[in-house]
Amino acid sequence: MLPQSVQDALNDQIRDEFYASYLYLAVSAYFESINLGGFARWMLVQSEEEREHAMRIYDFIHERGGEVVLQAIDQPPTTFDSPLAAFEAAFAHEQRVTQSIHNIYALAGSENDYATQVMLEWFITEQVEEEKITGDVVHQLKMVADHPAGLFMMDRQLGARSE
Repeated sequence: MLPQSVQDALNDQIRDEFYASYLYLAVSAYFESINLGGFARWMLVQSEEEREHAMRIYDFIHERGGEVVLQAIDQPPTTFDSPLAAFEAAFAHEQRVTQSIHNIYALAGSENDYATQVMLEWFITEQVEEEKITGDVVHQLKMVADHPAGLFMMDRQLGARSE
């Protein structure tokens, strides 16, 4: 049986994962609007990945006999000052998600809910990767600065991301 406090936290995390999907979709639209299709594709793939994360938790709650309670999703920002600002927003969001996963892991431990802790270990590992990749793009964008050739090279590289 899933402790109520853990179930509530997992339902909040479903909302946060769907928000992440929505955020990355908004960032993809921003990149499309400034004609950076490779950046847009990268964010579109990321959006789908975040939706899959939400569904992983959704399925887990059901497997444990819990109740999924879907919550309202806030509207994400739709414009950014620059590609760097867009990726900085994504990186900051990934850091918040990491902290949230860690908090749920600790809560599950305090409730002796070892099954949830085991499930969350996948997310902990995933968040290390998410922060690394997003952080790397932030650093590369800082190196590129205002050089269009570098930005276009990054656009090509990011557009090659596979699903």
